[in-house]
Amino acid sequence: MTLEELAAVGARAGGLLVARGQTLAVVDGATGGLMSAGLLAMPGASRFYSGGGIIYTLKGRRLILAHEPGALRGLTSATEEYALAQADLIRARYDADWGLAETGAAGPGVHPLGVPSGTSAIGVVGPDGLRAAITVRTGSEDRLSNMMAFAAAALTLLAGTVANAAH
Repeated sequence: MTLEELAAVGARAGGLLVARGQTLAVVDGATGGLMSAGLLAMPGASRFYSGGGIIYTLKGRRLILAHEPGALRGLTSATEEYALAQADLIRARYDADWGLAETGAAGPGVHPLGVPSGTSAIGVVGPDGLRAAITVRTGSEDRLSNMMAFAAAALTLLAGTVANAAH
């Protein structure tokens, strides 16, 4: 996948959000900012993109999500539950209609928690308690292709979830 192709997926999600007059906040993890880049490539992205950040450390997580101590206790990174919790927190942090979060292991090698390379969990949280999550497993050690695959899956999940949400 190219950045142009990723931007096309992001523009689909962005167009849906603009049409609804809704906003989005994003937590990039193993995607390293590619989810945000795919969304921000759309002209006029400020109409829907509230903000976000790349979370790569516990300190970064505390700073970006500004969560209460213990708010994520018992959750493990690179799981759907953790991605949904981060999506909830970033949504609240930016007072956005939607939250999107990705957490995973781009590789090469094994994640510090033992997660195999090519594994990503993605969560979307929206209005009225709407929640959607998926786990992506590429089976690849190729860091860049994994990052792109995770970002594409996340933006696809976002667009599909927003499209299927009640107006």
